[in-house]
Amino acid sequence: MLDDTLKAQLQQYLALLRHPICLMASLDDSETGVEMKQLLETIVGLSDKVTLDTSGNDARKPSFVVAREGQSTGVRFAGLPLGHEFTSLVLALLWTGGHPPKVEQDVIDSIKALEGDFNFEVYMSLSCHNCPDVVQALSLMAIVNPNVKTVVIEGGAFQAEVEARQIMAVPMVFLNGQVFGSGRMSVEEIVAKLDTNAGERDAAKLSAKDPFDVLVVGGGPAGAAAAVYAARKGIRVGVAAERFGGQTNDTMAIENYISVLETDGPKFAAALEAQVRHYEVDIMNLQRADKIIPASQPGGLIEVQMANGASLKARSVILSTGARWRNVNVPGEAEYKNKGVAYCPHCDGPLFKGKRTAVIGGGNSGIEAAIDLAGIVKHVTVFEFADQLKADAVLVSKLKSLTNVTIHTHAQTTEITGADGKVNGIRYKDRTTGDDHWVELEGVFVQIGLVPNTEFLKGTLELSKFGEIVVDAKGHTNVPGVFAAGDCTTVPYKQIVIAAGEGAKAALSAFDHLIRMPALPVSEAPTPAHAEAV
Repeated sequence: MLDDTLKAQLQQYLALLRHPICLMASLDDSETGVEMKQLLETIVGLSDKVTLDTSGNDARKPSFVVAREGQSTGVRFAGLPLGHEFTSLVLALLWTGGHPPKVEQDVIDSIKALEGDFNFEVYMSLSCHNCPDVVQALSLMAIVNPNVKTVVIEGGAFQAEVEARQIMAVPMVFLNGQVFGSGRMSVEEIVAKLDTNAGERDAAKLSAKDPFDVLVVGGGPAGAAAAVYAARKGIRVGVAAERFGGQTNDTMAIENYISVLETDGPKFAAALEAQVRHYEVDIMNLQRADKIIPASQPGGLIEVQMANGASLKARSVILSTGARWRNVNVPGEAEYKNKGVAYCPHCDGPLFKGKRTAVIGGGNSGIEAAIDLAGIVKHVTVFEFADQLKADAVLVSKLKSLTNVTIHTHAQTTEITGADGKVNGIRYKDRTTGDDHWVELEGVFVQIGLVPNTEFLKGTLELSKFGEIVVDAKGHTNVPGVFAAGDCTTVPYKQIVIAAGEGAKAALSAFDHLIRMPALPVSEAPTPAHAEAV
């Protein structure tokens, strides 16, 4: 099950255990149960600090608990945590065994302070690249706080549960039997959702911060590059990001970032954050900008008001708020989101194994999604509004070679229909004949491009008819001291490498702006970057 290379790596990790741990298994005679026993025996054979107890009788079989020796509770894995979740298993072993997690201490303290009983169940698939973050967050919480219980359930091994709970998107999290959330969530997001006073405390903490020389709003490739380039000038830099890494967190494979042959989105996002932290940039995560107030005079402070009520001030601001998936905006889309309507074929495709699905969109992302799904589902129907598919010829050729794919061009999606709380079909109009049609299916994947996250800037900055921030060749906006970069701007070609370059350019422009501005009074001047590090 584990090749020699993985075994060697796992043995090195297990050498970091500080305390003995026990794997308490509840097994059955299924194929998964047999494989689980083999996996657990392999782990035990790699460390004298790990023991195995197969006398468990949990209702979910096969499953096992990772617990401290002498304890009976911990993180429970139902099904095999392999694929993308193997790292989650390794971290659960290490954290349970006393190896410290790479998490800020204030986050650990917030987890420990949670009061009440929190019984989490998180459903995941082994091909989901969004799932590990949620699994690892909830695992950490269960290990740190005894009031938190976490069960990680591999949907493929517990298909009856998936069907009964109508789970059609992963990760899907239940708390005390009720739906808690779906999609990627960080540990900070989960804790904030449980701690109702966290937002108010966080807002007060942010508002008390000294002004920044450069405040970057957004933490994707453009924001990260801007932060690094600005910080290297020795000035005070902050990043306020709703989700550090931006869209790259939702990208399966990255194969066109120069000098990096191949990586995946979550790894790339983690590398971005690590480099920004290396330069001691003040990263303020889970922060959404709500309004920007320009400086009242040349060289004055610009104010950025956040959605939680916080107020941040800076001598210059770089906006890199990125973009998000565009909605079809037809009846049924919102109602059946995560009940058959999905946006990530890599994450949710396996949940539609053997079923009929549709892809709305004939660009590269849509056709790539259709090709991916065709290897999993029973049938894929592609709907494209235009008269022909817009994807690269090689992708279109590949798609047309598949026997379980139907393509409709000139097709205007008019409704996503459903019954019993989940999708059962899609209505579309043939734009050539005007005829209406209905196609019976169980899943709809929306792949029609992106929309910039700039709504909060209307009336303050000049925006294009598409909502993009209008910038010049140096990243200047029409407001002095405010710059912009990345997918939220009018710069063509929304690519990671282009966003990173534009972020660097915006930072250099911001620094050029700063050195030409009159000095602020001492009472308003940002604290030098090196002073805080002392």
